Amino acid sequence: MQFLLMTVDFVRIEARVAFLRTDEGGRSCPIRGAGSFRPNHNFFGPDDREMCIGSIELIAGEEVHPGDTVRKIVTFVSSPIVVSEVQEGRTWRIQEGPHLIAIGTVLRILDSPSGV
Repeated sequence: MQFLLMTVDFVRIEARVAFLRTDEGGRSCPIRGAGSFRPNHNFFGPDDREMCIGSIELIAGEEVHPGDTVRKIVTFVSSPIVVSEVQEGRTWRIQEGPHLIAIGTVLRILDSPSGV
């Protein structure tokens, strides 16, 4: 039996992530760190349902509360959308389902398969 090994490329960035307060429609409880938080990442606005796969790295035991702004490493699974959209200064929507919970801003590109 043969196994096909697939390599998945990733785009890693340093980002500022500004979580909405609960009264702005954000989460009602904190995110608790246990490795990574995997919300939806939307580069195209509230009416677009094309989401990118990505995770926000959290330290074990860390809590990020609604209204907090943090600097974090975000890792996206590389796709043509991610490669074309991830640029320093670019903002994007961070969502849980259709609900906006945060706005991310690319501060620095750390790793990219295409050398973005």
